[in-house]
Amino acid sequence: MTAETVLVTGATGYIGGRLVPRLLEAGHTVRVLVRTPEKLRDVPWADQVEIFEGDLTDRASVDRAVVGIEVFYYLVHSMGAAGDFEQIELTSARNVAAAARQAGLKRIVYLGGLHPDTAELSEHLRSRTAVGRILLDSGVPTVAFQAGVVIGSGSTSFEMIRHLTDVLPYMPAPKWVRNKIQPIAVRDVLYYLLSAASLPPEINRTFDIGGPDVLRYGQMMNGYALEAGLRQRAIASLPVLTPWLASQWVNLVTPIPRSLAIPIIASLQYDCVVNEHDIDGVIPPPPGGLTGYRTAVKLALGRMKVGDVETSWRNSSIEGASSNPLPSDPDWAGHIVYTDLREMHTPAKPADLWRVIEGIGGDNGWYSFPLAWAVRGWMDKIVGGVGLRRGRRHPDELHTGEVLDFWRVEQIDHGSFLRLRAEMRVPGLAWLEMTVTPADDGGSMYRQRAVFFPRGLGGRLYWFSILPFHGVIFSGMANRITATAAAESPVLRA
Repeated sequence: MTAETVLVTGATGYIGGRLVPRLLEAGHTVRVLVRTPEKLRDVPWADQVEIFEGDLTDRASVDRAVVGIEVFYYLVHSMGAAGDFEQIELTSARNVAAAARQAGLKRIVYLGGLHPDTAELSEHLRSRTAVGRILLDSGVPTVAFQAGVVIGSGSTSFEMIRHLTDVLPYMPAPKWVRNKIQPIAVRDVLYYLLSAASLPPEINRTFDIGGPDVLRYGQMMNGYALEAGLRQRAIASLPVLTPWLASQWVNLVTPIPRSLAIPIIASLQYDCVVNEHDIDGVIPPPPGGLTGYRTAVKLALGRMKVGDVETSWRNSSIEGASSNPLPSDPDWAGHIVYTDLREMHTPAKPADLWRVIEGIGGDNGWYSFPLAWAVRGWMDKIVGGVGLRRGRRHPDELHTGEVLDFWRVEQIDHGSFLRLRAEMRVPGLAWLEMTVTPADDGGSMYRQRAVFFPRGLGGRLYWFSILPFHGVIFSGMANRITATAAAESPVLRA
């Protein structure tokens, strides 16, 4: 494989975040174009790549990013976006096509969706197909891979299958559970993407890619059940469950938010199988062959068991969730802001207290009034929010930009400071901060601050309506976190 200078878009996403380190291992020089460089601050390969801040809808930033580039990886899409996302995607594709042609790039590599040629496509599949067509017509040699359901630890499709199967011993399901699907393991998707960088210039076309198994969606659920040590699930196909109703059902019983569930389910309305195997004549199958579905599930479960999930759907940007950082305190002047501040001393060493803070959420919970947290999560799911069950990528470690239940890590200074930004539906903007400082007696001071910027009268009423619960929830958090740190401190236990 010839070493190239490559640009990766979507490096903060599920596929792009896994592709970058593999490109580096293969000897390529890598540049990434991201809207929020701060999200890459803690990834292990951040200091090995060149990071450009920009947006594909901004032609000028694309022009700057492609200077000196040979291969462009187009791995972004707006699956969870609202509004006129089709126009956004078309504008982005046209900007990339024009910039790549002007800069004389050697190749564009695009990952789109597997779809039938004859059916009326969902708006998201239609948009992704149109993006591929624009890139293929750009004048720059382009490979547009078309993949179906991607199976891997942390992938949206795998998580949906996992949670539906784990939660429901019997599942009334839409008729699309009878449709045929050809899933592909994420390791095989990455293999094809990596290999595409060195394809000859005469190749300019789409390629269908899929794993060796063609299954019905119900068979995929029961294949997961067998690998997870569960009984196979009874599945009843009901024609009355429309895609919209099914997406609401998925939103309620899984951590997948409605904004992601809707396009996934819309794409399952058709048989999604490979129509041609021409890729085999261009890129040979990976050593050992393509990964079977149940093997892919087994590998994903193994990764999850040891906490080794590289990237996850959870870290995708969520429609309607704020991405604004907390302003510095002087910027609050002239604005309504509500805070809840708790400070406590603990005999635990700072490192022991930090260990508890960094492990908060997910299976460990929030250390106070779990019923109240659960109810708040269900309320959020009902109105289309993310809910409390997104969990966390790793049981013990947090990084900037990662999801933590219905929060996102906005800033983390390991060992001393954690700031979380709320992504639940609230009439305003909310943050939660936890700080550790050494105490003079060898213990630690714990500082916990909740900050809320209300939006209009509704935001003010919301704050005062939950104010009585703060004395229980926030004081309970502070008490339990500091007490847990003391109880788990090796020095204090000795």
